[in-house]
Amino acid sequence: MKLFHAPGACSDGIVLLLDIIGVPYEIHELDVRKGDQRQPDYLAINPKGKVPALLRDDGRLLTEFPAIAFWLARKYPEAELLPTDPDGEARALELLDFIVSSIHMRGTALVQRPTAFAGSPEAQDEVKAMGRQAIERGLSQLDRELGDKKFLMGDRFSLPDAAAYYVLSWQPRYQVPLGERLENYYARLSRLSPA
Repeated sequence: MKLFHAPGACSDGIVLLLDIIGVPYEIHELDVRKGDQRQPDYLAINPKGKVPALLRDDGRLLTEFPAIAFWLARKYPEAELLPTDPDGEARALELLDFIVSSIHMRGTALVQRPTAFAGSPEAQDEVKAMGRQAIERGLSQLDRELGDKKFLMGDRFSLPDAAAYYVLSWQPRYQVPLGERLENYYARLSRLSPA
């Protein structure tokens, strides 16, 4: 397998999953700040022009964090990255989607790229403020979900934790405090990563 990855991007969570699963894979790094994801050679592989993208051993490409994470969990069930009962699996996917769509896409994306959502500097400042509010709300919800558990789904690391790992790593950049419980949780997640 080959992972198309930009260090510091959401693909960090897929690297963590692959490392936990323990299967061999190679990384092809892209520098998204330089626009590597928009180069013709990468667009020929992944017309979406973003990361993560996983080129599977069968030659097929998988894109989008939730789809790659879900495929890895199903392909390598011995890693126990998803609960086996339908309710537990649905709950894990619900949390995964919340982190990716609400905290990442409705929060950090607005703070990081306000020019994609507004033209004037004043409007961009409003977009950033809305993004920060979404991050704060999302992190508060994540803190409630975590409660006194070791990981989001209980005692075992699972797919939502991989998404939380990359989102929490970004928070110093956005100056949104995590709070003690999320700080401890992020420290625990970081110890799982060999990086």
